[in-house]
Order: sequence, then C-alpha cells, then structure tokens
Amino acid sequence: MDLGAYAARVAEPIVSGGGAFMLHPETTARGEAFGLDLGGFYGLGRGGVLGDVDADVVISAFAFFEPGLVRAIWDGARAKHSPAEGAAAYADACAAWGRDHLAGVDGLDELATLLDKVSQAASPIGAPLFAGWRAMPLPDDAPGRATQLLHVLRELRGGLHLVAVLAAGITPRDALLLHVPDQAVLFGWSEPLPDPEPHRAALAEADANTNRLVAPAFAALDDAERDRLAVILDEVLATVSG
Repeated sequence: MDLGAYAARVAEPIVSGGGAFMLHPETTARGEAFGLDLGGFYGLGRGGVLGDVDADVVISAFAFFEPGLVRAIWDGARAKHSPAEGAAAYADACAAWGRDHLAGVDGLDELATLLDKVSQAASPIGAPLFAGWRAMPLPDDAPGRATQLLHVLRELRGGLHLVAVLAAGITPRDALLLHVPDQAVLFGWSEPLPDPEPHRAALAEADANTNRLVAPAFAALDDAERDRLAVILDEVLATVSG
C-alpha cells in the first residue's frame, strides 16, 4: 500500500478518535466548570494554541466555521480566560476523556509511540493548529497521551484538508455542506444555503489531495509499524463508534 492509500486507510479512526472528546457531555461539563459554555470552551480551547491573537487569526484556521461565529466565540471566551489557559484546560479535557473511554484499547503505549513518530515527522506548513497542538506538553499516561496525539494528527489532516479544498476551488462552506450537511447550522451558516452538488467532483479531488499531503508523515514508520498502527486505530474507531 502506498503512503497516500495508507493515509486514506487510517483517516477515519484518526478523525473520529481525535475528535470524539470535543462535543462529549463530559468535555462540556469540564468547560462549564472552567467558566465557558460548549462553544467558548471549544473555540478558546482548540484555538488557544495560536496565541493571544485577533479573531481573524483563528478564523483563518477555523475556516469551515462562519467567521462571525468564530469572532463572537473567541472574543467572548478570551474576555474570561487567556488563550494559553484555554488550551491547557482543553488538553486536560482531551486527556481525561481518553482515560475514561480509551483505557480498554490494547496497545495504547504503542499507539502513543507510533503517533508521536508520525507527528514529529510531519511538516507544520499549512497546518497552524497542528503546529500549535504538537508543541503542547503531552500527558505521561498512555490513555491521555494517545488521545492527545490523536487530536494532534487530526489537526494535521484538518489543516491540510483546508489547503486541498482551497486549491480545488471550493469554499470551505461548500466542502462542509458536502461532508456533513446536517451540521451547517452548528458551524454558524444560515439558511438559505446553496446547493453544493456542483462541487462534489472537486471535493473528491480535494480529499485525494489531502491524503497525498498527509502521506509523507507516515514515512517515519516502517511497514510493520504502519500495519500495527492501523490495527490499533481500528480498535480505537470501534471503541468510539460503539
């Protein structure tokens, strides 16, 4: 299997495993204890690694969200906590979710080691959230460490997918409507929404190019390591989907 095909093979468990904590009720509760609602904790927590910046910087990275929503969330949450505090609290919530939900997955120490090798080998160009999250301290325990690294690699794929979407001539909104049409309102887009179907072929091109862009990071693993990583990631996916 070439590396592009491999990147496609492991995309779903990385995206699902790395994002499962974000909208989970336990994470929402931790955010509320921190003084932020779901949107505020997500926005300041996920975007806090970008630094104490104007909302436009966050909008550029959260490109699949409606810009006005991102600005309102970022400015409102930043009035209560610094971005650094938000990112640290979000990392804690990510690791805590992993301890609660992934501890039964076999090979979490090995998973963390393999994911870290991929993360360290990846270029940060075009993926600012990945770069910021890669720089965050990792937990010492296997469930927390593996879960945060899943999130780190999810940000790598997300950032490079945005690059591929723009290169294919699609707006992030139209790509979102094709991928998850039922979540458009959650992402802040108002009806009436355009028909994205004319862009489906271009999105398929963007998806293929995303895999090509992510692929070089997996060259850090040998064949046996890639096989083992895929097996553990399948178990992660089964766990978060069950």
